[in-house]
This record gives sequence, C-alpha cells and structure tokens, in this order.
Amino acid sequence: MTLPALCVYLLFRSVRNPAYFKSLPQRFGFLSRSYRQTVPGSIWLHAVSVGEVLSTEPLARRLRAEFPRSPLFLSTSTLAGHTLARERLADVANHIFFAPTDLAFAIRRVLRTLRPLMVIIVETEIWPNLFREVKRINSGLVIVNGRISDRTERSYRGFRWFFGEVLHWPDAVLVQNDLMRERYLAIGAPPGRIQVTGNLKYDSIPRELERDSPLRAYIERLHPAEVWIAASTMPPMTEGDIDEDDAVIAAFHDIASRRSGLLLVLAPRKPERFDVVAAKLQQAGIRFTRRSALEKPLEMPSVLLLDSIGELGGLFVVADVVFMGGTLAARGGHNILEPAHFSVPIICGPHMENFRDIASAFRKRQAFVEIMGPGDLSNALAGLLEDRRRATELGRRAGACAEAERGATVRALEAIRIVAADSWPKFRPHLPALVFLWPFSLVWRSGAAWNRHLGLKRRRTLDVPVLSVGNITVGGTGKTPFVLYLAELLRSAGHKPGILSRGHGRHSLEQHLILEPGARVKVSRSGDEPQIFLRSGVAPVGIGKDRFRSGRLLEERFGVDVLILDDGFQHVQLERQLDVVLIDALMPFGGGAPVPLGRLREPLQALARADAIVMTRVDCCRAEASLERRLRRYNTHAPIFRAHTVSKSWVDAANGNQIPTEAAPFTRAGAFCGIGNPESFWCILDLMGIRRVDTVEFSDHHKYWTREVRLLRDQFLACKAEAIVTTEKDSINLCEGWEDLLAPLRLYWLKIGIHVEEEAALAELIRSRLAFGGEDFKTSSALQSKDYNQ
Repeated sequence: MTLPALCVYLLFRSVRNPAYFKSLPQRFGFLSRSYRQTVPGSIWLHAVSVGEVLSTEPLARRLRAEFPRSPLFLSTSTLAGHTLARERLADVANHIFFAPTDLAFAIRRVLRTLRPLMVIIVETEIWPNLFREVKRINSGLVIVNGRISDRTERSYRGFRWFFGEVLHWPDAVLVQNDLMRERYLAIGAPPGRIQVTGNLKYDSIPRELERDSPLRAYIERLHPAEVWIAASTMPPMTEGDIDEDDAVIAAFHDIASRRSGLLLVLAPRKPERFDVVAAKLQQAGIRFTRRSALEKPLEMPSVLLLDSIGELGGLFVVADVVFMGGTLAARGGHNILEPAHFSVPIICGPHMENFRDIASAFRKRQAFVEIMGPGDLSNALAGLLEDRRRATELGRRAGACAEAERGATVRALEAIRIVAADSWPKFRPHLPALVFLWPFSLVWRSGAAWNRHLGLKRRRTLDVPVLSVGNITVGGTGKTPFVLYLAELLRSAGHKPGILSRGHGRHSLEQHLILEPGARVKVSRSGDEPQIFLRSGVAPVGIGKDRFRSGRLLEERFGVDVLILDDGFQHVQLERQLDVVLIDALMPFGGGAPVPLGRLREPLQALARADAIVMTRVDCCRAEASLERRLRRYNTHAPIFRAHTVSKSWVDAANGNQIPTEAAPFTRAGAFCGIGNPESFWCILDLMGIRRVDTVEFSDHHKYWTREVRLLRDQFLACKAEAIVTTEKDSINLCEGWEDLLAPLRLYWLKIGIHVEEEAALAELIRSRLAFGGEDFKTSSALQSKDYNQ
C-alpha cells in the first residue's frame, strides 16, 4: 500500500512543479556513477530544507576539516533546500542530492553507493527504514540539533511503542535544550544516548550579499531612507488563521503615507507563494518589482518581492527593521538568529513554539519586539523606524544574545567524533547475491578450516627463522612492498635475508626456482610479484608451491640466515617465528564474509593468531581510529603499526629513465591498473595531484592482450590524455610490442617507497621474536633511500 500511494503523491507533486519530476530518480535511490564509493568511509549529512541547510553549514565545514579524506554527501528533501545547498555548500560537499524516500530498497541502494562511515540527520527527521538499514551495515547514526515540535510531539506520543524501538538505533541524539531532551525521552529514546549540545542555528552566521551583487546594487541605487524586510512570510495554517502576506501589505499601506522613503522587501517562505503574493500586491495597487525581473528604479515608497532562494539571509545587513514571518500565523515561528547576527531590530508575533529556547533567551534580554496580532504590526514598525535610538539598542541586544549562545557545533562535533571512532561500515550484498553465494561462502570457510587443519599436521621447520607476511583477504594489501621493506631492514642489520614466494600466475614446469638478486627471467617462469622482488636486488628469491623445499634450497645455495614468507598467513605448513598480518586501511575486512560473498580468506577471528598487525595505505584511510578499535575486537595483544606509501619517482616504461614526481612530464593522464585494490593506486595519484582524465580497472595479476592495450590508447586519446600511468606490476604484465600499440602516448609507472611509523618498535619486535643477537637495525636512513613497488 505504501509504494503505490507514494508514487501517486510524487506524480501529483511533479505535475504541480515539473522541477520535482527531475528529482524522482534520486528519491528512489538511483544515484549517478560519480557517487559510487569503492571503499567505505564517506559521510552522509541530511538536512531536509532551507532552515536545516542554513543551520548545518558550520557543521558541514567542520566535518570537512575533521575528516578530510572522507567524501561528504549532503541530501535534502525539498527543492528549495536543494537549491540553497548547491549555492552555499557546493565547495564543501562532494555531491548534493535529493534524499531517498523511506523505502528499504531505495535506502539500501543509496547506502551501497555511498558506503558511509556515518549518517548524520539534522533536527526532526525520524525515518524508521533509514535508521534500521544504517545500523544493519554498522555505520554510525547521529541525530544533531534534535527537536520535536509541539504538534509532532502529540503525534509521536500516541506511537511511543513504535518510536521507542526506532530511537534505539541512533548512536547519539544531540538535542537543542532540556525540553527537547524530555520530549525524546517521552517517546522512548534511551537516556544514555541523549545529549544536550545546544542549537546549531546560533553558530550559523549568514554571509552578507556582496556589494556588487545585482540585488544589493539595485537596492543601493534606489536610495531608500528605510528598509523593512518581511522575512519568510507564511499563508494561513488552518481556515481562519492569519495570512501574513495580507498583514504585511496592510501594515505597509498604513505607514507608507508617513514614510515616503520606505522600501519593503517582502520574502515569502515558499516558492509556490511568489506568484500569489505578486497578485496580492498588484490588486492592492502597490508599486513593486520582482527580484527575478529587476526593472528600472522604483519610486519610494515601494515593495521589492524577493522571489528567489538563498539571498534573504545575506540581505539582512541592509535592513533597518525585520518582521519575522511564521510567527503571526500558527506556524511555530522561524529562525530569528539570522537578522540578530547583523544586530537588526526584530518584530515577532506570538507563535515561536518551534524556537521556544531562542525566544526565551531573547525575551529574557528584551532583545526583540513581540506583538499579539496583525493589528499591532504597523504600530510596532512605526515605533522602531521613528525611535532610532531604541531600534539600535534593540539590535545590539539581539546581536549579543545570538553571540552568547554559540558553541553547539563544537559540542556536536565532539560527539560525532566519538561515534565515528566506533563505526566501520560493512558491505551488505543484494538479496539475490546473498541467497545464492552464501552457501558457497560456507563451503569456502569449511575448506579453509580443513586446509589449516591438514597444514598444521604437516608443519615443518627450517633451520633459519621465518618471518611470515600475509593477510586475511584476497587481493592486494601491499604485501610486496612490505616484504621488500622487511628484507632491507634485515639486510641493514647485517643479515642475509631470503624471500619465499609461491609465484602466483607463473606457467612453468619447474617445481622450484631459486634465483639470485637481480636475476632476469621471464614473467611466465616467475610470476609478476617475484619479478619485483628480483628487480629490487635486495635478496635471493625462492619460488615454488612447496615453500619448505624452496627455503632449504635458499639456505644451501645462498647461506640465508632469515627467510621472509610472502603471503604466508594461511600457509601454516611452514613453521614461523613471527606472523605479521597486513590490513588494507582502504578495504580492511573484505565485506565481512568469506569468498565468494565477500573477500575474506578466513573469518576475522583468525586475526587473533597475528603477532603483529600493520595497517597499510593509511595515507588514504578515512577513519584510522575507527579501524584500529575494530581490529582490537579480534586481537587484543598484537602491536598495531601504520604504514605509509611514499611516491618516489616516475619511471619511463620504455627506457627505464626515472623522473622526479614533482617534474612529471604530463598534467593530464589516463590511468589503468590490475592490482588487488585499484582504489589504492587512484588515491596515491590524487594525493600527488595527478589529474586523471579517465581510469580503467582490471583484475589482479591481469595479463594484457594486444587488443586491450590498443583500446586503452584509443580511450585515453579520446579524453585528451598527455600520457598513461600505471603500477610496476602492470608494466611487467604488458604484452610484447606495447610501446607501438600505445604510441603516441608514453607510459610511466610509479616507483613507490614505504614508511612505517615507529620503525624502531617494529625492528625490536623482529629482533626479539626471531631470536637475533644484539645487531642494530637501521630504520629511517636505510629504508628511505630504498624504493619498493606494488
């Protein structure tokens, strides 16, 4: 029943306003490809309409500064709110869109697209399906600037049994004042999750219109003696209620004869009222012009009908007095803080129920004029225009009152920070995929457990200590550069390290391939990643499925005294003295499910076996603190290190010439890669400031065919790329003759280094666990001079 009724309603709205029709795809959860996040950690901020957008602007800017790596998405429900958000927050939000309707399928579609670390709801929105789906994927959920109006409270109390359940889902409910706290408690919100943080509207400082803006310039050309702004006027709430536009027009008629230089700026709240109010002015015989069609200068007294969105707040700076709409009609009031920030005297009617705490603070300081009905408006207005000293003092008090209550944004941000630190979204697949793939994931999990059981029974020990580097997910976590990092660390301490690799993707009948540092062999014999080990010249490499036998051969031929087992966390057949597990900070938990439903090789509980955990690619991580807390749920004892990727130079793939990154011979590049986590490469390029005109992703260890290389060239040329960039591993996997196929574009691959925070602690851990003597490990100086690649 809900969906058909909703479709009828949306169709009706679209017929009344064609602009509404364009928003329908987003309201059903269909966001364009540019919104899609391949890694979790974005922030979704929802502000329903104009008032919420204005109040949330300072918070949005602080969120951008607090979480600089997290894309910020802002949704609104109304057309006016969407327009204002694009004007005020386009420089802050990555995207601004229409919020989906509260239907499960629409909400899920948006959550899969955005993959938010947390969802922040501004003020009064309580959406059961949204709240439930957000918590099902383990994202944080916060209500900020929470309030419940008098009218809404009566409705909610009748459904306390329902809202009590819904309000158990938010991690924090940040309300404006003690009254709002009591109202949330009354409808069942958990007491421990409610905090009084103040009203965000106090922190929202409107930006005055620039002097060269067409509207302000027009007003200044009129040279009015006095400017009265009737702000956000409203139609009657019910039959018999006050039409505020009629009241304002009547008051203007009453005092215009006495105020020959008066300009009234009349700003209806709702865009659908613009034409209605224009007709009222015309019928009343009042000289006026519309903002949308500024004409020749008006003769005073006259009216400027502000039929635009987003300009009112910046116009208060030119006002001599403001009447705030929504206060004579039984609408609950509007925000009086905007004119107060400009120290403008304010007139309000009796209805400020939705802003009770603000009205109380202003009333206590005698910072505004309250009238009881439309008949009092002209007298109150005339009194302030005539008594300029009183008007100035009233404006000063209003400004001081607004200034005194600031700070809600800072308090809200602190609560949001705490929620973010304990949140990490998990990927929730589509229902058909869940039903079809879950049985296969169970088979994978059982198979992994059985292989581990057999491996432990057949475990063998080498004569030299073994240091294992592995992960719990399929795909890349940066194992290759980290293995080389450790090899250089060991070599700098006087050891003779060797590297054991399975040689993924090689096609050779040789069971074991034992190679000296720098040896040249075909990729088909070694696999792509062993090629990077060999190129580095750091250590000899043993390649083969039987890592024990490869290790023996390395001991015999090269006299190695320590072995680094690449991708060894699941290869339990070989005894090791130290198990280091790498966690990709971009995609740490593999969707929370085993292959093929997710990317886990084994359950997350396997992390308990790790002796050390290294979070790689933290340069691009969107929530390091949250990730570290989540890891501690599975392993309470292992030290956690953070590894950064360091861009060293560009390498011309045709001749091997190295070029400093700051002297890149291109500004626009097409990028492609076939690695476990392509997002890591894109992130590095973004951090370097490389402008990617287009990107193409391939599967991990992809071997490039002639046709694919030619298509890459054509695609990047069409985007006007000046060069093509990729990773070292992908340059190794190119087909023969790739240079001619890519011409006239040149190919560059990125040489990277790695830096581990607290290197000394890592070196000490290795020394103690591998039972080495008193050798000193060189850390920063030795490692910073060495380059490692994906």
